[in-house]
Amino acid sequence: MKFALCNEVLAPLPFAAQCRIAAALGYMGLEVAPYTVADDPEAMTEADARALAAVAADHGIAITGLHWLLVRPAGLSITAPDGAVRARTVAMMRRLCELCAAMGGTYLVHGSNAQRAVAPGETVATAVDRATEAFAAAGAAARAAGVTYCIEPLSPAQTRVINTLADAAAIVRAVDNPHLRTMIDTSSAGVSEAEPVADLIRRWMPTGLVAHVQVNDPNRRAPGQGAMEFGPILRALADTGYAGVVAAEPFEYVPDGPGCAARAIGYLQGLAESL
Repeated sequence: MKFALCNEVLAPLPFAAQCRIAAALGYMGLEVAPYTVADDPEAMTEADARALAAVAADHGIAITGLHWLLVRPAGLSITAPDGAVRARTVAMMRRLCELCAAMGGTYLVHGSNAQRAVAPGETVATAVDRATEAFAAAGAAARAAGVTYCIEPLSPAQTRVINTLADAAAIVRAVDNPHLRTMIDTSSAGVSEAEPVADLIRRWMPTGLVAHVQVNDPNRRAPGQGAMEFGPILRALADTGYAGVVAAEPFEYVPDGPGCAARAIGYLQGLAESL
């Protein structure tokens, strides 16, 4: 399996150091959060993006894709009542598709829970309608850039907008663009879904709607640092023919970023070798 590391685990190390450590640990790539490589991702040029790709290549790894897309600049939202805010956000989403392609990435993961909040006095349905418009625009930009834009279902503790694969799939089907798909985050799925993650994979992968997988425990730590069993999850991915990247995305780094990254890849590779 192709294991990548979400690069904020190694921040605030310089990007070259992140690449060196990730490669030495055995990861094949980094999944990049734009805010970690630019104070203002909106101002990044394609030359900047290609330079990051070159740094990764120099260390023998790839930039696989982007995630945590809307942390910076401040004030973005796909659900805000203010149309100007939404227009600025969509412009950022389009730009990130272009930058992802320039970095050599193939997918973008749209989590960004704070940027899809339900506005006071409004309904979840209204927020979902606005989010759907934004995702349709992002999907069109992804098609033009040759990448895939993935809607990430998140747990109800993080947002009330798009909590399950069924929620995300409804949007993907409504937009009907193969460059707009959904993904599985095992931490959120372990909380939000009614069935075990391995069963979820076996049910949804054959639909073609799932384009990416992030692995983390529901306790927010790395795979192998909590109660979730990842052997059945990796077996389900193998059995359903998943050929994409499996990205480790812990949020609590125990004992620290590099140590957490090392434990995650050791655990995952050990499981993968036993399949």
